This record gives sequence, structure tokens and C-alpha cells, in this order.
Amino acid sequence: MHIEVITTPNEALKESGFGALMACNSVLNAIYRMGHSVKLNVCESKESLDEIVRRNPELVILAVKYVPLENEDDIWLSDYFSQHKINFSGSTRDVLKFDSNKVKAKMHLTNKGIKTARYFIATPGQYQTERELPFTFPLFLKPLDAANGNGIDDLSFVNNFTDFETKVASLYNTFNQPILVEEYLDGREFTVAVIKNSNNALILSAVEIIPPTSTNGLKILGAQAKKDDSEMMVNIDDNKIRQNVKALATAAFNGLGVRDFGRIDIKANKAGECFFMEANLVPGMTYGSSYFPQACYIAHKFDYDKVVELLLASGIARASSTIPPNLQPDSDDVIVSL
Repeated sequence: MHIEVITTPNEALKESGFGALMACNSVLNAIYRMGHSVKLNVCESKESLDEIVRRNPELVILAVKYVPLENEDDIWLSDYFSQHKINFSGSTRDVLKFDSNKVKAKMHLTNKGIKTARYFIATPGQYQTERELPFTFPLFLKPLDAANGNGIDDLSFVNNFTDFETKVASLYNTFNQPILVEEYLDGREFTVAVIKNSNNALILSAVEIIPPTSTNGLKILGAQAKKDDSEMMVNIDDNKIRQNVKALATAAFNGLGVRDFGRIDIKANKAGECFFMEANLVPGMTYGSSYFPQACYIAHKFDYDKVVELLLASGIARASSTIPPNLQPDSDDVIVSL
């Protein structure tokens, strides 16, 4: 099968994807070992995407959500390849918005009765006193759409109005966007790698993430911890909690309408009650460190090549179908027609 992997220089992106070029090459090599013809494209222009369309691959693997262009609108790859009736991996643009905007995902799932942490949005000066806040401290502050823990550190945990104002101003100056303010959940942290196979069954790899303890005695999974790989990922030792985490991840994955694969982040309070936190629909694939392949190994002993094989299964099944990609279930064209 003729497969092409699509990425773009990562320094132009604020959102997550498979990772740097090394991660994309790891995916490419795994696909090659599966026996497919495969090519890696680092795209920076519409012309480079047009060349891929002319080659007409049977499947394109989208390692990023979009290609940013200077002084022009970003090219969202799921839209682009859907319009050209080329089979692509991952979710449609309609669904990827839930990855790009944490609040949209929370609102969507809340409306479906799925538990999310309470939240509100803040900008500098919006709230003048503690009494005006929608709910009280402790609170946890982070950027609306930044990935990889960016903007998250010990100061994200706030317990008074002065610290709240300071962190809102700091994040707003850095990210130039409204700030997501969540109730602080003081329990365990989990992530679930979810893969939908060619039979539409879900393979769930649920693990616990244990952040390092900071000098302030907090366990916060921020940018520095992720950069240093200082957090630990372990099997969930309690069967009841593991089943609750998997059930919530399944509800969130299906509730958001995710196609092929995604990673669902979940956190608990001290009582063990679990809440959806966010979805990563183009998860990191860096060999040896990214949460998605690591979770698959910890939960199921799947090696890296097996994870890539599973990621591609639904896309390959669509390529083998006699139904055109744009008319298959979950395609943009079908969603619009509904």
C-alpha cells in the first residue's frame, strides 16, 4: 500500500502532534517494516500538499493538525485531504476542534452528561474581587489551547485572589488568549490511549501518571516535568478505579466523535471520583517517551511497531473499502450531509 506521512516544522506550531522529525521517522520506519511503500513529507506550503494529491496515496498519516502559512489562513490537513477525496488518518476537522479548544470539549461532554472538572474562563481584570469568581479556591490555571504542559507550573495552583490575578496576567501576556480556570482536583492523574480497530472495537490502554513532587510539595504535570521526563507512568493498581477510568475514557472518546485514535486525560479528586480533563487527538509518538505508545506498552505490552500497526488499522481498512473515502462513516462529507 502507498502511504505518506505528513508533518510540518514544529517550531511554527503551538499545538501538539506526533512530535519532532525524529518521531515522524520512527512512525515511517514502523510502517516500512509492515511492508508498505511509505514517504515522509515536511510540508510548509499548499504547493507541497498539491504534490501529494498528484501522487494520490491510498492513505496519508497526519502527524500534525494543520500547516501554518505566513499571512494566510492555516491549512487544516483533514479538510484539505477530505476535499481531495484522499483517505487520511485520525479525526475530521469538526472533531479536532475539541483538541484545539479545551473548553469546547468540556462544554460538549457536559451537555452529554459526562463529568468534567468545573471551570470558567478569565482575562486580566475581568474579576475584581474573590466574591465575583464563579467558585472558590483552590483553583488551577492554564492556557486555553496550549499543549505539552506549556504555561503549567507550581504557580498554576492558586489559593488566593492575588495569586489568581498574577497568574491570569502572566498567562495572558504569554499566550494572548483567555485563561482556563478549573477547580483543583487533588486526586490521582490518568491517561488513556484509545485506538479504534478496523472492526470499530476500542482498545483502551489506561495508566496512572505520577508527577514529580515540586519544591513546594505539589504534584503538577507541567512543561518542565514533561521536558525532563521526570513523571512516572504505571499500571492502575485498583481494578475498580481502572474500570471507572476506562469507562469515562470510552464515553469521552465516543461522545466527542473521535475517529481512529486519541488520548483522553482524566483526573480524580481525593474521593476517587473521576473527571474528563482534555483530549489529545494527534498524540505524541516519540519512541521511548510519548504517553500514547508508553501507555500501550504498560497496559498491553504492545511494542512501538504494534502501536503504529494498530493506529493504521482503520485507515488501511478504509483504503481497502469499495466506498470512496469521502463517503465512508465519519468523513467530513458524510457529516455535512447529515
